[in-house]
Amino acid sequence: MKKILVVLPVEDRHKKFLEQAAPDAIFTYSSVSEVTEEMVQEANVIVGNVPAKFLKASEKLELLQLNSAGADAYIKEGVLHSATILTNATGAYGKAVSEHLFAMALALQKKLHLYRDDQFEGEWNDYGQITSLSDATVLVIGLGDIGLAFARLCKMLGAHTIGVKRRPSVCPEGVDELYLTEELLKAVPRADLVAAVLPGTAETYHIFDANFFSAMKSTAIFLNAGRGGSVDQEALLYALENGEIYAAGLDVTDPEPLPADHPLWKQRNVMITPHVSGKYHLQETFERIVRIAAENLEHYVKQEPLRNVVDFSTGYKK
Repeated sequence: MKKILVVLPVEDRHKKFLEQAAPDAIFTYSSVSEVTEEMVQEANVIVGNVPAKFLKASEKLELLQLNSAGADAYIKEGVLHSATILTNATGAYGKAVSEHLFAMALALQKKLHLYRDDQFEGEWNDYGQITSLSDATVLVIGLGDIGLAFARLCKMLGAHTIGVKRRPSVCPEGVDELYLTEELLKAVPRADLVAAVLPGTAETYHIFDANFFSAMKSTAIFLNAGRGGSVDQEALLYALENGEIYAAGLDVTDPEPLPADHPLWKQRNVMITPHVSGKYHLQETFERIVRIAAENLEHYVKQEPLRNVVDFSTGYKK
């Protein structure tokens, strides 16, 4: 009988849903903060992001279903056994993260960040001209669930959308043009708004460097809700301080938390949120994660192909 460990903050209705997917399994429920290494080592299936240090390439673990889309902590050598299947929660975060990025984009375009700062000082200033998404060119780097959702939101307001992805494909709905990753610097100079939603891998580390920011329009906005490590923060800081780009909205940084004395905090043209665009702040996100997990548990029991299997060489789903 298979042992399934769940470390999601599930309610009774979620437990029932998961247990119906694998009716002959033994379920144990815990939390990320309370789960023990012994519990992790005894499990055949784990649902949720347990501490990677507890896994130790367990030979008993057959399936690890993450509650995140990012899998960077689990694809490192020695974390999972070669026979363990890793699946992620791609498809759960598109709505929440894309809307967070969308809100940041509009706030920066309308200079709401400046007016909010003035509110605390009781100052009545007019910061002049603003820009609009309706006639903007939006570059989305990473066309997964989140990137596509964001592109479609911008398209609804009338933006011209350009997508960047690793592999060639037909242009998806909501995207007007498509570039490959190696063509990134060709597309950057055209963009009024750049949104990055890349996972943290060796290939994406510091992909947004000094060359990237110098290629952007001086009036352009940079957004990042992927991984902080994809950005060379010193290069970003230089670009912001020297007018190479207009503003930045960051939901991720490197490291996290961002140290209190980091100069990015003090930049008037930067909005920073503490990696909160995803998580479970939108209840629908959590419900989607549970559905993905239940679907994969059912497929696992029936020995059917699983959804969102992660490619260890890329960190993306296959």
